[in-house]
Amino acid sequence: MASHRVKQYAKLLEPKLLTVLREGYTSADLRRDAVAGLTVAIVALPLAMALAIASGTTPEKGLYTAIIAGFLISALGGSRVQIGGPTAAFIPVVFVVIERFGIGGLILCTLLAGLMLIAAGLMRLGTLMKYMPQPVITGFTAGIAISIFSSQIKDALGLQMGNVPADFLARWQAYGQHVATAQPAALGITLLGLAVILTMRRWFPRWPGFLIALLLCSLVSIGLPAETIGSRFGMLPSALPSFEIPHIPFERTGELLPSSFTIAFLAGVESLLSAVVADGMTGGRHRSNCELVAQGVANVGSALFGGLPATGAIARTATNVRAGGHSPIAGMLHAALLLVFMLALAPLMRFVPLAALASVLLVVAWNISEYEHFRHTLSAPKGDRLVLLLTFFLTVFFDLTLAIEVGLVVAAFVFMFRMAEAVEVTSGVKLIEDNGEVPTDLSQRDRLPPGVEAFQISGPLFFGAANRLDNLLDQFRDPPKVFILRMRLVPIVDSSGVHALKALLDRCRRRGIVLVMSGLQPQPRRVIAKMHLHPREGELHFVADFESALQLSAQLVGVSTPERE
Repeated sequence: MASHRVKQYAKLLEPKLLTVLREGYTSADLRRDAVAGLTVAIVALPLAMALAIASGTTPEKGLYTAIIAGFLISALGGSRVQIGGPTAAFIPVVFVVIERFGIGGLILCTLLAGLMLIAAGLMRLGTLMKYMPQPVITGFTAGIAISIFSSQIKDALGLQMGNVPADFLARWQAYGQHVATAQPAALGITLLGLAVILTMRRWFPRWPGFLIALLLCSLVSIGLPAETIGSRFGMLPSALPSFEIPHIPFERTGELLPSSFTIAFLAGVESLLSAVVADGMTGGRHRSNCELVAQGVANVGSALFGGLPATGAIARTATNVRAGGHSPIAGMLHAALLLVFMLALAPLMRFVPLAALASVLLVVAWNISEYEHFRHTLSAPKGDRLVLLLTFFLTVFFDLTLAIEVGLVVAAFVFMFRMAEAVEVTSGVKLIEDNGEVPTDLSQRDRLPPGVEAFQISGPLFFGAANRLDNLLDQFRDPPKVFILRMRLVPIVDSSGVHALKALLDRCRRRGIVLVMSGLQPQPRRVIAKMHLHPREGELHFVADFESALQLSAQLVGVSTPERE
């Protein structure tokens, strides 16, 4: 039995690459994966650089991340077609970490996040990600989109200013102070880049719009007073990424833990969402816990080579599927081809104008904003709207970590309130019988022997609804001799519910009332037994259904049971 459980556990963590190789991998599969890997590498090349610059670091950091983390995510992951690398979701948190703690702080953050993801996968927490409230995801995703958009105004307009502040309001205040320094050339390049990308998307969706936009903008910008990658960052390295660890402020680990949690949370959620999207496109099924372990290893590897946080990228994964990607080898080839591009094209990348990269990220910001989804959620119930807007505004104006924490807590409270409201405790007529029949001419109360009262609970008896039992006995002018509590419609009971039942039993005992519970389902019966709430003659009785409760009550009060019509 133990060995079987170990095999099942190992199966959950087996990379899809091994599964593919075990099934058989042909030369035709390799050709398909090679074409897909080349396609995705062309898409990822400009994105990796743009995301790194927007995060407050140098463009080669984004390339290192896409190469190292992208290879590891594909090789070790639980999805056949997942493509990993830096994504726009990390920009706000990475920017703040670098500003406050430097590149060493970011490396430590990424290492800690990687270890958190590995632990989450080993503890099989991947399946819990599907319970993430959608308003929280939509709210912070839309907030991230606004943050990315605002971070690109400097390069899009060519503003002559220093570093962009991390705070949203301070950032726009700084833009206002330097708006007179805008460069028409930079604005023209930005508009050209947007026009090319949108045109490619509309009329030639299979073409690499981002790369074509960068090439055209680079050609047009020759001789124009527009800032380029080379003028800001110098020549990009044309060598393999080296294993090098800068000074890491381990003494500030406590301060960095919230940001590490945010990175781990974003990496886990986005990678599993991407895997779900890929499953829908391919008809496959990913291994969520294996995917989390791979994400963790990839982030550790990226950090050790000076890269950025990484996760599964939905757009690049979809591109891989559309291009014919069949196995994790496509993602591994994508990483290898990116390395070739970096080594071969590094001297030319310095001519890429920053305004062109800004146009790329403006489109990315719009893509991840999920405007239609956001607008749709605004028509949801009031609690969902509260969670959505609260998460959104906290993400934009305060801090992404705080937004996630508050959003999850408020969403949990909204859920508990709804569940508590759904629980009913009633003594009304025409209730559903324990056998599933609905009496039409006979009310429940007509069949109760004298001295017997009955109430029915509908819904889960958990801590949010346990207080519904507090005042049940106070509703009777003359205390009954027997009190029937019908529980057939109670699917689950937690410890607070059992405590409430014990408190009800104590009040019944003090008033000389016998408590009869009918129709206990398996889960409530099991929890009640584990918490030592057992039947006691003359105090507490468990019976199978309402008919049995009526018969027992009649015996306890010494009368005959009314016949059922």
